[in-house]
Order: sequence, then C-alpha cells, then structure tokens
Amino acid sequence: MKTNGAGKKHPRLLIVGTVPYNTKSTSRAFDAYFHYWERENIAQIFSNTKKPCKGHCGTLYQITDHRMMQRWMGKRIDTGVLFHYDELEEEWTDTGLELGSEAAEAAYKFGKRHTPFTHLLRGILWRRRFWCTKKLNQWLDDFRPECVFLAFSDDYFIPQIALYVAERYHIPIVSCIGDDYYFNVVKSINPVYHLYKNTYRKLIDRVLSWPGSAMYISDKIRDKYNSEFGLDGETVYLASTIERKPFSVINTEHPVITYFGNIRMGRNHSLNDIGYALGKIDPGYVLEVYSNEQDESYYGIFDGNPNVEYMGSVPYAQVQKRMSESDITVIVEGFAEQDINLSRYSLSTKAADALASGAGILTYGSLESGIIDYMKSTEASMVCTDKADLESCIKTLMEDRELQKRCYDQAIVMTEQHHNRRASCTVSEGVIEKAIEHMKQGDKAK
Repeated sequence: MKTNGAGKKHPRLLIVGTVPYNTKSTSRAFDAYFHYWERENIAQIFSNTKKPCKGHCGTLYQITDHRMMQRWMGKRIDTGVLFHYDELEEEWTDTGLELGSEAAEAAYKFGKRHTPFTHLLRGILWRRRFWCTKKLNQWLDDFRPECVFLAFSDDYFIPQIALYVAERYHIPIVSCIGDDYYFNVVKSINPVYHLYKNTYRKLIDRVLSWPGSAMYISDKIRDKYNSEFGLDGETVYLASTIERKPFSVINTEHPVITYFGNIRMGRNHSLNDIGYALGKIDPGYVLEVYSNEQDESYYGIFDGNPNVEYMGSVPYAQVQKRMSESDITVIVEGFAEQDINLSRYSLSTKAADALASGAGILTYGSLESGIIDYMKSTEASMVCTDKADLESCIKTLMEDRELQKRCYDQAIVMTEQHHNRRASCTVSEGVIEKAIEHMKQGDKAK
C-alpha cells in the first residue's frame, strides 16, 4: 500500500484536466506529483477523445466535445463515459482521435487550432452543461473528493468543471500552472480575441480566488502568480523515468542526435536550423525528430532538409531506448515573439529527461523562453541563443571532451537537486494537504 511517508493514506484527489496520464503526452508530468499516491484515492475528469491507458487513477470520467455536440443536436446519448483501471491498456499505441467518423475528426482538427473563435464556440457548447448529469454526480458522490487538482488549460470548460466540483463539496482547488494563459495578452484589434480573453480572465479570477493553492512548473511563473493572486504555491520540478547511461564521449563519425516532443510554436523552424547547421559540419549528420504531430503543415518543413529526418510517433519505451543511445539530445524553442510569449515560463519534461539521460545536451532558442533560460542556469548543456552561433556551438559540444564530462557530471547534480521524483512528490503532497487543512480551519473559524 502506498502512503504519504507519514504512514497514512493520501486524501481523495480529483484531477480535472484535458488529458489523462499517458506516456505519450505532457500529462506524463503527473508522475512528478502523484507517483506515490494510492490509486483508489485519485480520479480524473478529462475531455480527450481517446480511451485512457493505465496511470495513477483508479477511475476516470470522460466528457468530449463530440458527445456534447451530439446531445445538443437532440441525440439522447450519455455525455459521460466511465473507465476503471483494470479495463485499460498499458499504453496508447497511437495518438488517433478515436471518433469513429471523418466528419467528427475534421471538426476536432479545426478545434485544435486554439483560436479565440474556437475557444468561444467550445465555451458556448459547454455552457449548456450537458456534462452535468446524474451519472457524473453519482460518480463524484461515490468518490467523495477532498481536493480538486486543476490542470490549467486555455479553455473555459476545464476551470468551470473544477469550480463546480469545488463548490458542490466545499473543497479547495490546487491549480497546476505551467503556461501563462492568464497574463499572456497579445496586441490585437480582433474583438473576438478580446471577448475571449476578458471572459477567460474573469473565470480564472474566480478559480484563483477560491480557497486553495497552486503548483508551478518553474520559480519564474510561481513568483508572478503568487504575487498577483496572493497565493502560497510551490514549484514542483518535473521528474524523469529515464535511466542514465554511463558517460561516453560523443561519436563524431556517426553521432546519434535526437529530438523528442512537440514541434509547434516555432520549434520545427529551430529544429530545421539545427539540421542545416549539422549539414554544414558534416553532410552525413542527421537530426532524428520524434513527435506525435500529425499535421503536415508542421512537420512538412523538414522535407527539404536532408539533415533532418521526421520519425513520427513511437511508444515511450522506444523513446527511452533511443534517448539512451543518443550522443546528443536536443531541446528547442521558437524565436518568434508569439512563440516566446507562450514559452516564457515553460519547463517541460524535456528538461528532466535530457538531464537524466546521460547524453550530451544541445539547447537552442531565445533566452526569454523558460526552458532555455533554465538549461543555461544548470550549466549542464551547450546553450545557443543565436542562429549565427549554432554551427560553432555544435562543433564545440562535439569536439570538447572535457566540456562533455563537465556537463554530464553537472546533469547528475541537477537531476538530484531539482528532478528527484521523491522530492517533487513530497512537495506536491504538502501543497495539497496544506490547502485541505487551511480550508478546514477556515470553516471552523466561521
């Protein structure tokens, strides 16, 4: 039986987030929060269209746009689907939508553009509250949550559901904030954008004024939100399950150079820059890019680059294997202003994985991006912030063996200090238990 270290079980926690834990998405970060949590004490409401796989939750409740739309159009269908741990597969085998019709898949691809217009459309759909059913409430009553864990999103409905549950059971909300959806306001004359942004910010004001706390992906975003909203949240660094390989010098004849992760937000262009720089150093060098991206408009730019090979999506076990075989693993961000604004506070699992891997690390992007700034601070990576310096930075990393060993040793230090799963789970457990206790004390004082 898992316990919280004090010999007692953890409180019953309800995650409200778009994607359930799986090894092929950013929700893999949940492992840094809930690895030691008892399965029967953690549940999730989510909106992703795929059937979940085995993770931290004993039970999950799925509500999708597709079923909400069908209900709105008059079909007498159940908007919620209930899943239990024992009936789930070990891992997603692909990232397909599992909608059953081409028309529905086309609608979802349109919605994935995350424009103000699509956010407002989804907001109108979910405002009808077809999701709030007797089945959902019975599932919630059976679970009896003691705290809501809100995985922040830029849509309305995830925070709305979190508030509904918190108000129904009079329990705190602990918000997990990794991206700056609230403060990131772009200059625009589009009235639809301002309508979306103003209504979204009002909703988040309600969420963050509700009793609770927050967990952040980095100190940078922690300081901003704690100061603005009077919160006492903590930074919880993400951890990695990748096993460190023994130190070895980079193979300059046939190096294995890899990138794993999202290629949107200008990252595809930065990866292309690295490919062209590799080609100038040696035409035989190739950057392998692994990503779940299925939109050709993002990965198609690699077609004209002989030094970048798009490998598509692979199981996480294969990701771990290939990373352990890598001479260099790559971290990138985009340089465009809109991309920097979105990545300013981001610190994804890529940093934890790269530092844990034992491979040489090449980091490329603007220093204004959270993960680029963080990797520079670790002193465990070759960091390049200017395209003009990229070729020389790669050469230095590949040729300087003393630098390689220093970075390898420093990566061990940073993994132990910041990306230690036990330490991260202890911090997250403390934030949640403190939020529950504070709310109980507030109730007694009334």
